[in-house]
Amino acid sequence: MVMAAGVGSRLDPLTKNIPKPLVPVANLPVMDILLQKLVAYGITEVIANTHYLGGQISSRYESFLPNRLNFTSIHEENLSGTAGGVKKCEFFFENEDDFLVLSGDGLHDAQLDKIIESHLNSGCIATMAVVPVAHEEVCNYGVVVASGNNIVQEFQEKPPVELAKSNLINTGIYVFKKRIFDYIPEGEKYDFAKNVFPSLMEAGEKIHTCKINGYWSDIGTLEQYKQSNFDALDGKVSIPGFTPVKTAHGVCAIGKNCEISPSALIKGKCVIGNNCKIGEKAVIEDSILWDNTEIAPGCIVKNCMFSKNSLVETSYENKIAALDKIAQTV
Repeated sequence: MVMAAGVGSRLDPLTKNIPKPLVPVANLPVMDILLQKLVAYGITEVIANTHYLGGQISSRYESFLPNRLNFTSIHEENLSGTAGGVKKCEFFFENEDDFLVLSGDGLHDAQLDKIIESHLNSGCIATMAVVPVAHEEVCNYGVVVASGNNIVQEFQEKPPVELAKSNLINTGIYVFKKRIFDYIPEGEKYDFAKNVFPSLMEAGEKIHTCKINGYWSDIGTLEQYKQSNFDALDGKVSIPGFTPVKTAHGVCAIGKNCEISPSALIKGKCVIGNNCKIGEKAVIEDSILWDNTEIAPGCIVKNCMFSKNSLVETSYENKIAALDKIAQTV
């Protein structure tokens, strides 16, 4: 199951007209990247819960990779939490003993086969993929304290750095036995971190952890989103079919059917979407432009992110916008 119902408010204004799982990284929707990786692991049946602008997700993936992936979706009129959303998909796992759950906005190189194998060998009701982060960053995440045999001992939700007992964080990648549904009530708003996992521990159930040694990011904030794109340009995470272009002035991704003036300058790390137009003597530096963005001649765009269909007619620095037309002076 792919959890794809989040609103993505921390990515506003980029998510004004697009659901978070369809936000592009290196010009490919992050959920495209996830699904292509699932296919590479031999997974053929996927269900997703949707909510905010969910029709965009359903219509895109119902025909995704024909004959290789069967995609089903449900729409939640009202959000029911991470666990509540999975509960609504219980019917999908009727004939399965164990199943995989991932976040639709997760960007990672997790070795899913090893996580699944680790879960099956553990015999536990739940396995949680964890990843180490720099100790000074633990205050931004849910921290997992595990024993020497990889069993969860304690959770700390965004602890102060000086009180953190671990630098392992929950990635939102899980493998569950089907009896996990016994711990998720019907029709209630219920979360894994706040409700299910504490209930499991109180009941004496063991939660297994499996450490990811590769790249992981949840693109949860504007800064994380930008960094994830730059990480893709640096080759820190694998994007199916993507190869960054190195230039004399930096590294970039350039989409299809772009019109870039020979006198324009693209420098630093830049992602330029499909059908973009960049005028004469324009300068694009350390910026992300979504599809159909037009930069007028002579404009200097530095450290900016512009969403789809933007028209940039003046110079900007440190600007993030989701407007169909950008005409005012900073």
